[in-house]
Amino acid sequence: MAEIVGGLLVPHDPLIFAATGAVPAEVKDSVFEAYAEASRRLAEMRADVVVVFGTDHYILFGPGCLPQALIGVGELDGPIDRMPGLDRRVIPHHPEMADHILRHVLDGDLDLACAKVLTVDHSVAIPHQLVVEPAGGVPIIPFYLACGVDPVIPMRRAARLGSLVRSAVEAWPGDERVAVIGSGGISHSVGEADMGRVNPEFDRMIIELVAKGDVDALCALSDGDVLRDGGNGALEIRNFAAALSAVPNPRGELIAYLPVPQWITGLGFVEVRAT
Repeated sequence: MAEIVGGLLVPHDPLIFAATGAVPAEVKDSVFEAYAEASRRLAEMRADVVVVFGTDHYILFGPGCLPQALIGVGELDGPIDRMPGLDRRVIPHHPEMADHILRHVLDGDLDLACAKVLTVDHSVAIPHQLVVEPAGGVPIIPFYLACGVDPVIPMRRAARLGSLVRSAVEAWPGDERVAVIGSGGISHSVGEADMGRVNPEFDRMIIELVAKGDVDALCALSDGDVLRDGGNGALEIRNFAAALSAVPNPRGELIAYLPVPQWITGLGFVEVRAT
């Protein structure tokens, strides 16, 4: 039987590549050191596969089709939105396990779109290139949740998806060790008048809930409260809820937290342990 052995929550702020010079060198170094520590911890998990929960940013899916949740089950590459230091490349994948998870989720009465060929965006490519590749470059299985474009996936549905991923992995006939990554910023506003506002108080509240593994409390947050206190980008905590729900009896341990207004985001790095 395969098992979920743990996970990570990491940001995917593209400005760490697109606006490297906007912050002091020590801030940039601290952020990349946090990614390196996350990668080291992933390597310690000895994962054979990594499931990544990312965000649709209206880059991959447009007005003709806006899936609430999608899994990549075939060939992967990316990112589609290349930038200095984040080049496009082929990404190792595990199509057999991905197809198994897809069918398990559908059998669990949760609708899930699939992509048999997928070019990912930065929300998957950044954790892949900065965390997964340095830890050994194991295959990934990407998910995209509707976090950035209305209508967003309800929080409890995101959490239920994570639970179904866990039961799918446990039903897989192999003995793979699977880790999960919840990819996203905490407080940030994108394309709004208050873009650049970071709310450390909100961020620390989210980190505290993650440390307790309190998915119910995360799901109890209303979208209105998240928008008010964390900005529209903070709706990405759906990816946190999915990742936490995929890990058995999760508990979080803070790796680093850096509020970086120049990069418009409260950047949180957390290890999620199965206990």
